[in-house]
Amino acid sequence: MARGRRTPGTEATGEQPAPGSGRQYMISVVAKSYGIHPQTLRLYEREGLLKPSRTEGNTRLYSEEDLRQLEVILNLTRELGVNLAGVEIILNMRRKMEQMQLEVSEFVSWVNQELARAAQEGWEERLQEALVHLPPTQLVRSVEEEPPPRG
Repeated sequence: MARGRRTPGTEATGEQPAPGSGRQYMISVVAKSYGIHPQTLRLYEREGLLKPSRTEGNTRLYSEEDLRQLEVILNLTRELGVNLAGVEIILNMRRKMEQMQLEVSEFVSWVNQELARAAQEGWEERLQEALVHLPPTQLVRSVEEEPPPRG
């Protein structure tokens, strides 16, 4: 197995299934799978980069989502040379971008619903009735024209 990479489909010993949360792995299994020391995982937790769940006996359990996050951290530190402070900034920016993408998607969905509703209600006729008709005006003056006097 390549250092820092999990082999998909491998069965790990030390799995602790949690009700309704999928597979979870103990710290020793995760450390061995990724070729890192357990203290490194503890450091990532202290720095707030990983947030594994805990058993009643206070044993760390890493979910699939935690493992995806760990893979990002290891890629940033090992492959790109980013320090832990940089990793924290990058992860925070990613979270904010994901939140903004969600908000934009929700807004686009709302706009589409409103457009569909307006199309069903005959918005074109209502729009014509709602607008105040003004005579056309010249928006751009040519250079030869004198400006209107100020009063």
